[in-house]
Amino acid sequence: MSDIGVGRDQLRAFIERIERLEEEKKAIADDIKEVYAEAKGNGFDTKVMRQIVRIRKQDTNERMEQEAILDTYMHALGMAMQNTGNDN
Repeated sequence: MSDIGVGRDQLRAFIERIERLEEEKKAIADDIKEVYAEAKGNGFDTKVMRQIVRIRKQDTNERMEQEAILDTYMHALGMAMQNTGNDN
């Protein structure tokens, strides 16, 4: 077999693997949508759930840094939560 034939076969194999993985990814995305729909049906706020999932993917230092920046920006815009002194 020529080098062109080998390259073509290898390329086809890569493309077919990618296509299979894309199909699996779509199936998983559909499953995730179903879980969110079920959670919503049980009264959970899916926007907040999505935020929690995103936050849990971050490492602790990254999360703390983003929270500090968010707090700084909110203070600068006068949007910060007032401390009531009841932090027990």
